Order: sequence, then structure tokens, then C-alpha cells
Amino acid sequence: MTPAPSFREALAFWFRLGCISFGGPAGQIAIMQSELVERRRWIDQTAFLQGLNFCMLLPGPEAQQLATYVGWRLHGWAGAVAAGCLFVLPGALVLLCLAWIAAAYGGVGPVAAIFDGIKPMVVAIIAHAVWRIGRRSLHRRERVALAALAFLCIWWLGIDFPWIVLGAGLVGILSTRLASQPFAAESHGGSRQGGAMRSKGPAALPGGRPVILGLSYLLLLVLPVGLAVLAFGRTPFLEVARFFTQAAFVTFGGAYAVLPYIAEAAVKTYGWLPAGEMLNGLALAETTPGPLILVTQYVGFFAGWNHPGAMAPAMAGSLAAALTTYVTFLPSIFFILIGAPYVVRLAGHPVLGAGLTAITAAVVGVILNLAAFMAEQVLFPGRSADAFAIALAILAMALLLLRNLAIHWLVLIGAGIGLGRWLLLP
Repeated sequence: MTPAPSFREALAFWFRLGCISFGGPAGQIAIMQSELVERRRWIDQTAFLQGLNFCMLLPGPEAQQLATYVGWRLHGWAGAVAAGCLFVLPGALVLLCLAWIAAAYGGVGPVAAIFDGIKPMVVAIIAHAVWRIGRRSLHRRERVALAALAFLCIWWLGIDFPWIVLGAGLVGILSTRLASQPFAAESHGGSRQGGAMRSKGPAALPGGRPVILGLSYLLLLVLPVGLAVLAFGRTPFLEVARFFTQAAFVTFGGAYAVLPYIAEAAVKTYGWLPAGEMLNGLALAETTPGPLILVTQYVGFFAGWNHPGAMAPAMAGSLAAALTTYVTFLPSIFFILIGAPYVVRLAGHPVLGAGLTAITAAVVGVILNLAAFMAEQVLFPGRSADAFAIALAILAMALLLLRNLAIHWLVLIGAGIGLGRWLLLP
């Protein structure tokens, strides 16, 4: 049996993982499978898959939550907090620097040209996500119908994303009473072979564990947000903390699912940034390590930058970005700490699984709405077709479908074409 790693060894690994966690959740989970199960044998295959199934039931970035879960199994709550934070920290620091560059120099010729080349690529990336998730999850006509209904609800009726999530989850739960089981959860499968068998993790606290952790979460949420508001004022820090805390609790189905909700609020409700900047943030988040939901930090930075009050824009942006990242990922860690001792029972729960499957189907329609919104902004600005942007979007889709090109290369190609066009046609 492979000896358990020391806490210091684990810290080094989690930081390294945070630095190399490109490729979205699928790539990040694949890295953990290879490193934790097959190479280091810190956790066995069965426990790894049970943790993955459990994380799929939760709102928030499943790859970061899976790392948090493994950290908990290895070193208790300290391991969970370390793994969850270090998975996010490197990408957050990189994206903070990129957000400052975009805010300070985004209107400068070459920088603007780079973003002009990137935006059509992002439209294609989102459209490809619709196709990829839909092909995997819409196996039955009931699921197709639910995806179509979700799209109509958000596009035509303007129903907010949290209500769509709740409605879809309820449909899935109620469907378990039907003989056909249209939203029955599909197993991730996997072998029971693998690394050395670890202990089942730290013992659960006595009966009051969820209450203790819930109160701890509220204290850790309210204290830094309250201090920031008292020191620097309500706007935009209280709005940022409130909105992104709410978003963190409805992030089912990945970052693409909640992005329309975030974009709608950030662009139209609060006026934190224009739609074009939202696309820039998504592109930058796609090319940096860490969860894609880190795009919220970019939005938070622009909220502070554009509404600094008496502060310097860079300082206000940095504080708002830090608050955004904090309230976005704090719930993810607490979900794991509360639920980890019960993971075996929860991961295979048929009712919860059906609810999640229905939410995943609805998310396809929600992401289609995001693709339509972004295409309207980038490919048909002012209701007129942009031939350059349309050509780039078609090129990007072809590279994704025919060559399965990695997203970071796709973004770099778009940046190069945009800059080359600016140099040739100033």
C-alpha cells in the first residue's frame, strides 16, 4: 500500500495542479485521475468516482470540488481548504493581471485588435459546448423537450436562470415516479481497481456538523464583506458580494450554464461592463488555469474599475475581484465539508441523480441562449453582419469539429489574426 502523503507533499501537488489545470473540467478531472489514482495512488478508483459523482450533484465547479474532496480524505478539513484554495489561486492571480491589462489598455489599437480576433472564436467555443453537451446528455426526446423549453423560457420570456434550475430539478425529481424514468441518472462507471485503498476519510462531527459548518460559513462570508463595505462603501462591493454569492448557489451544469445569468445582470442590470468586455473575460478565463467560473473575477474587477467611488480604479477593481472570487468559491468548499462524510449514500441517490440529469438537459438550452446572445453581439453588431467576425467563427468551429483543437490554441490563433489584420489594415 502506498504511504499517505505528508501535508507538505500534498500542498506542493495542489499548487502544481492549480498551475497546470487547463482544459476545462474534463481536462482537470483527467489530470487528477492520472496523478492521484494511477500514478501517486493517493486514492483508489472507487473512492475517486464516488467523489466525482457527489461533486456532480453540487452547484459550483466540479473539478475544484473534487480536488477539495480528495484533500479532505487525505488531511481532513485543513486538506480540503488547502486543495480547494490552491486549485484556484494561480489562475486567479493570472486573470487579475489580465483583467487590469484589459481595463487599462483594452481600447489601445493593438490590444483592441487582439480582442476583436478573439471574440468570434469564443462564440464558436460556446456553440461547440452546446453541441458537445447536447450530444452527451440529450439521449431522449423528453430531455430534448426540456432543453428547448429552457431556451424559450430564458430567451423569449426572460425567466432568470435560478428559476430554470429549480424548475428543471423539480421535473427530474417528479419524473422518478414514472415507469419510463426519462431522467434516470447515468453512472460514470469505472473500474474498482486502482491505487491503494485509503481510509474513508475523517470521521463526521456529531449530529450538529451541518449546523456548525453553516454558522462558520455565514461568519466567514459576512465578516470580510462587512469590513469591505464599512471601509470602502456599499457600491459596488455589497452588490458584487450579494450577486456572486447568489450565483454560486445555482452554478449547476458548469460555468457556461450560469454565464447568461451573470452576463445579463453584469451588463444590463448593474452596468458593470459592456457585452464585448464580457466576451473578453470569457476568452481570458478559457486560456488561464483553473475553473472557467473564474470569469466572475474578471466581471468583479470591471465592476470596481468602472465604479471606484473615491478609490483608485485599480485598487477598487482588485478589491472587487478578490471579493468576487472569495464569495464564488467559499460555498464550494463548504459543500464538500458538509457532505463528504455522506458521499457514498449521496453519490448514488436515484432521486438526486434524476434531478441533476434534468438540470443538465435544461442547461443545454441555457447555453444555447448564451451562444445566441454572444453571436448577436459579435457577429451581427447593430443588426448588420460582420463578415470578418463570421469568417473567424466558422474557422474556429471547423477547427473544433474537425481537428478538436485545444481551446487555448484557438484563442491564440484568433488573437494572432486580429493583430495581423490591424497591422495590415490600420
